[in-house]
Amino acid sequence: MISLFQISFITVSWIDVIDILLVSVIIYKLYKLLRGSVAVKVFIGILLIYAFYLIVKASGMELLRNILGQFMGVGVLAAFILFQQEIRKFLQMIGKSTSQNNNLIKDWFSKTKPNSKAELNLSPIIDSVKIFSQTNTGALIVFSKTSELRFYAESGDILDAEISKRLLISIFQKNSPLHDGAVILTGGRIKAARCILPVSENDNIPAHMGLRHRAAIGLTEVTDAVVLVVSEETGGVSIAYNGEVYYNMNKSDIRSKLRSFIYDDDEQIAHEVKNIRYESAS
Repeated sequence: MISLFQISFITVSWIDVIDILLVSVIIYKLYKLLRGSVAVKVFIGILLIYAFYLIVKASGMELLRNILGQFMGVGVLAAFILFQQEIRKFLQMIGKSTSQNNNLIKDWFSKTKPNSKAELNLSPIIDSVKIFSQTNTGALIVFSKTSELRFYAESGDILDAEISKRLLISIFQKNSPLHDGAVILTGGRIKAARCILPVSENDNIPAHMGLRHRAAIGLTEVTDAVVLVVSEETGGVSIAYNGEVYYNMNKSDIRSKLRSFIYDDDEQIAHEVKNIRYESAS
């Protein structure tokens, strides 16, 4: 093994440097994922105990080392139990990145663009959203992309219906048994209604945002879906994508932004709307 440099009796190689960098990145990602939740305190506590265990082991304290060693062995199983939700979110993030990378590789070798898939008819969706906005009817509409969001669809009622203005209005009527939750659109059809979405735990989300916006952001943090939100309090229309929320949407804006995010056919629009993220509607 080729050594990079030597400090006293310790020889450092390129493998050691890469090893340290990878561990640092993993710890930083875990801390960023857990930050703002109660789990971060438990995570820091486990790190401190492990650091103390390494010091005891290096000092040759056999009795204390054996006791802490038994604790660390059980601690791995306890960590999976305590952090099951965080671990699941972490794996979803990895899966999202892997899926996006696979799609990118396919695009390089494919003769046709991925946008050659069937065109989604946005007109009935936008028309219904306009009515929701005028009547202050809360709505949550999810547009799936590379994933069918089967797990989230199965949390609600499967419809597999054709998209229509009347059906969307019926679903989100306040007296409808399906209005509480999200509608998931897949393959140009309404796949399910009354679906439960994961709520974001991001501390940077403004306090005035309600549960619908937090659920929309939460889903886009772990998937590549696009979520359209209509506020029940203000009637304002927002779009969530890639963990960000975009305000001040009028009818023309909704169409252009949805096309941009769903089909990835206009990256310039995506860059422009980032200037208004997390700002209150005027």
